[in-house]
Amino acid sequence: MASDVLIVDDSAAIRKILARVLQQTELITGKIFEAGDGVQALEVLREHPVSLVLSDINMPNMDGLDFLKEFRSNAAWNGIPVVMITTEGSQAKVMEAVEAGASGYVRKPFTADQIKEKLLTLMT
Repeated sequence: MASDVLIVDDSAAIRKILARVLQQTELITGKIFEAGDGVQALEVLREHPVSLVLSDINMPNMDGLDFLKEFRSNAAWNGIPVVMITTEGSQAKVMEAVEAGASGYVRKPFTADQIKEKLLTLMT
């Protein structure tokens, strides 16, 4: 079965970089969807089931933490891992994301190897 992914980040450049990294892994074999904030992400998820979500924390309209809380409140999405990818340096914010149901996090700037390593632990 193909593994579709949703990338949620207000930076189009970061979304493209993450999409490129995902395409280099052998874990992601399906479509890659993109959203610029949590509101768009929820709209995408209602139309397209995914196997993984990569989300920034700091975004306009609906930030990553609010998105994560809304995402986790939907029982249909409970088994889907969410990795937060963020510049957020505050350990408190990262812990808040983990407590809200994040499966893990990677700090920006990241390397392709860091993303691959995190996905290997989640998807295998």
